[in-house]
Amino acid sequence: MQARLNPVLHRLAAVAYVALIVVCVAWELYFAPLKPGGSWMALKVLPLFIPLRGVLKGNLYTLQWASMFILLYFAEGVVRAWSDPSAASLPWAWAEIVLCSVFYFCAIFYLWPSKKAAKARAKQQKQSA
Repeated sequence: MQARLNPVLHRLAAVAYVALIVVCVAWELYFAPLKPGGSWMALKVLPLFIPLRGVLKGNLYTLQWASMFILLYFAEGVVRAWSDPSAASLPWAWAEIVLCSVFYFCAIFYLWPSKKAAKARAKQQKQSA
C-alpha cells in the first residue's frame, strides 16, 4: 500500500516554516526587539535552520520531529502575546502563533497517509507471519 501524500500541504508547511524564520528575525531585530536597536533574542531562529533542509525536501522523519520541535516556538509566541506589555510586540507574537499552527497542522496532515500506510503494512506483516 503506497501512501498518497498531498503536495499542497507540504508546500504550505514549508512556506509557514520559512515565514516563521523571517518573522522571528524581523521581530527581534527591527519591529519589536526586547532592547532598542535589536536584541540577541534573534538568535532563537538558529535551531530552526537544523531541520530546514528536510522540511523543504519533504523528508517524513524530519517533518515528524520538526512538528514537535515547532511547539517550543508556539509556546514562546503564546507567552509573549500574554506577558509582553508592548503593543508593538503583540502582532508579531500572534504571527508566530499562527505560523507555528499552520506548520504543525499541515505537517501532521501531510504525514497522516504515510503513517496509516505504515500501520497497514505492519498489520499485514504480522498477519502473514
